[in-house]
Amino acid sequence: MTFSFNRRSLITRLVGLSLLLLLFVQLAGFFVVRDSIARNARMQIAREFDTGEKVWLRLLDQNAEKLRQSAALLAADYGFRSAVSSDDLETIASALENNGQRIGAAMTALLDTSLRVRAISAQTPGADLSATLASLAPALAEPSQGGRIVLVDGQPYQLVMVPMRAPLVVGWVLMGFPVGAPLAEEMQRLLGVQLVLQVRRADGSLAAPVSTLPVQALQMLQGMKGEIRELEAGGSTLLVREIRLDAVGGETRVLLLRSMDDVVAPYRNLQLLLAIITVGGVLLFALGSGLMARRLTTPLRSLLFATQRLSRGDYSVPLEDVERHDEIGNLARSFDRMRVDIAAQQAEIRHLAYWDRLTGLPNRENFRDSVQQSIARSGVGGELAIITLDLDRFKHVNDVLGYAFGDQLLKTVAGKLADVLGEASGVVARLGGNEFALLLEPGNPAQATELAARVARCLEVPLAIAEQTVDLSAGIGIACWPADAQDVDTLLSRSEIAMYVAKRKLEGPLRYDPAYDSASTQTLSLLTELRRAVDQGELRLFLQPKVNLADGVTHAAEALVRWEHPQRGLVPPMQFIPFAEQTGYIRQLTLWMFEETARLLATPAAAGLRVSVNLSTRDLLDLELSARLGRLLEAHGVPASAFCLEITESAIMDDPQRAEAMLNRLSEQGFKLSIDDFGTGYSSLAYLKRLPVDELKIDKSFVMGMETDADDAIIVRSTIDLAHNLGLSVVAEGVETAAILERLRALGCDEVQGYHISRPMPASAFMEWLRK
Repeated sequence: MTFSFNRRSLITRLVGLSLLLLLFVQLAGFFVVRDSIARNARMQIAREFDTGEKVWLRLLDQNAEKLRQSAALLAADYGFRSAVSSDDLETIASALENNGQRIGAAMTALLDTSLRVRAISAQTPGADLSATLASLAPALAEPSQGGRIVLVDGQPYQLVMVPMRAPLVVGWVLMGFPVGAPLAEEMQRLLGVQLVLQVRRADGSLAAPVSTLPVQALQMLQGMKGEIRELEAGGSTLLVREIRLDAVGGETRVLLLRSMDDVVAPYRNLQLLLAIITVGGVLLFALGSGLMARRLTTPLRSLLFATQRLSRGDYSVPLEDVERHDEIGNLARSFDRMRVDIAAQQAEIRHLAYWDRLTGLPNRENFRDSVQQSIARSGVGGELAIITLDLDRFKHVNDVLGYAFGDQLLKTVAGKLADVLGEASGVVARLGGNEFALLLEPGNPAQATELAARVARCLEVPLAIAEQTVDLSAGIGIACWPADAQDVDTLLSRSEIAMYVAKRKLEGPLRYDPAYDSASTQTLSLLTELRRAVDQGELRLFLQPKVNLADGVTHAAEALVRWEHPQRGLVPPMQFIPFAEQTGYIRQLTLWMFEETARLLATPAAAGLRVSVNLSTRDLLDLELSARLGRLLEAHGVPASAFCLEITESAIMDDPQRAEAMLNRLSEQGFKLSIDDFGTGYSSLAYLKRLPVDELKIDKSFVMGMETDADDAIIVRSTIDLAHNLGLSVVAEGVETAAILERLRALGCDEVQGYHISRPMPASAFMEWLRK
């Protein structure tokens, strides 16, 4: 059984952490036990030292009692007493020596009643022994005094002295034993402790005449100073207890030493057993953890592989371990349910991503893939065609008949297109909104044109839906592969370009022409560059004078914008103004024109001049328009009455309520308002009467046709009369000849503008023209 652990895996970290915790607990227990053993050993040794001290003192007492009894027997001996009475020193000395040898005394002596030494027998007599004994005799003669320790030539002796009575005290018998190795060995035999008897010499150094320690340990002990508690010798720790002796002739102490190792030795087996149990426990725990890790990692690894399959989009393989009844089984079952749910969701998402929900047709992405696959299948020499169509007036259908009817209309159109395609090999798709596409495979330009014509004829038949009859038409564009494009995206793009051109020209289905694309590309380029024109100062303010027919003086002008492109030169307004309106950038152009006009009107030369500025539909529906214009007026110190804001009829009628509200706010600010291109829209006269306008501007198409078309002349005259009846002034634009000017003067027109008076000119040139 093998385990492969990743050191960063959760299982490895859990097992490792558990092992570390187990080792920590075991080590902590081991050190606690060891410390407890050491502490108990010290306590045991302390108790042994207490006992040893008592035993040592008891041995000294026993030795002293032995000496006392021997001395008492000698003192009671008749012959010895007789020798003392007769002062037979030779007999006395012989008796002392014999008696000392019999009991093993190191020294025996007889002292007179004055405690002077009369006779002495000693194995190692010193020169000052008599004087020493004489000095100790008074203390030894006291009844309560036991044995005394005396240092003689650095050797400790234990002395006792008993009186000799006849019946009065006639002398004293003194005996002494050396405190030597036999006594220390007796202590070691009885208690198992080492003993060292230390004496301080006359020069202050310590000597150890009695010791049971090895030589090396004794040397280390002798080298230590002060109070000694422990001794490290030979890798062993010896605890030391000091017993001070009341000795004569120098400082004397007994050191009891006990090895910690000897006391701890019985516990070593316990520690070894504990270590074996610890190691065995760790190994068993590691083995159990490994088995548990394998039991966990195997299903988890299976879940990991399953998630990897899910991430690759493979939802077909069921998960393992779902039959388990533990947490792993619950997790596996949850993952398996997730797999099934995700598979269902992915299938729905794929369907939504590639199919149109409303019509059931392929969507743009699906259609693109189909075209791509068809191109790949066609190979060299093959041909195919794409037909793109966009329904006309579909927004109007939604607005009038509702979105539900519009959806039904789209489904009906989808069915008709499928019927038109019929048995031909191809695909019908809805690209979005009211735009559809057909793929004809194989299909040459002639076949594509014929199919597009059939589609157009099909749509010409009125559609009856929910008791409503709707006439439909569509702009239809054709692009062929490989003649018109080499790749799928270009093919689709060029088909749509042809469709938009056909929609604009109303000439029926059109096949892609490179000329369509160049115009579209140029327009897109201009739109991109227009966004930078304001910041780069490429726009120019032009003015066209308005002449008051009553006095022939120019009191007003119309502000126009021109774009001086650094590469293209002067770009006509009709090439960028419509697209600026479509993109919403017309708002920035309007604000630019208004600010430039306000800057001009703020000059002294422009005093009394009124300038007209055109507002687009987007401007009129901007809720912040009045506030923006007010801030510009305040910034340049120009009154609102110096401006006339021109609004087309179509701009008003796109959202009459919002337009009326904005016009009321502008009128309240003091702006003069004018209806531009009057007569070309669909405004209601009743609604017009409610608007706060001051001026009507007759469209130039009617003014320029006055000389040749009687109807245009009637419209102009009627408009002037209508405006005057409503209390409005009238401006006629498009005055190209003097004859038109005179006819307008005769009709009572208030102001005129046109090329007959002056073409639009730059602001500086206009001011010079106005001065002249």
